[in-house]
Amino acid sequence: MVTRPVRKKRRWILLLLIIPYIFLLIPPFYNSLQPPLFGMPFFYWYQMLWIIITSIITAFVYFVGA
Repeated sequence: MVTRPVRKKRRWILLLLIIPYIFLLIPPFYNSLQPPLFGMPFFYWYQMLWIIITSIITAFVYFVGA
């Protein structure tokens, strides 16, 4: 008898992948020049920060096994 892996318990973890999509989809969240970070406008460093956050979230979802 072949058993299926239990995936429904971990399906909620996949919802974490929506977080970066939401925060980068709505430009009013980050459409400003202030506050600068090391002389870089907020618009740019906010997006670069989300590249790192998205990588961490994706790695977490991958390693948890969702």
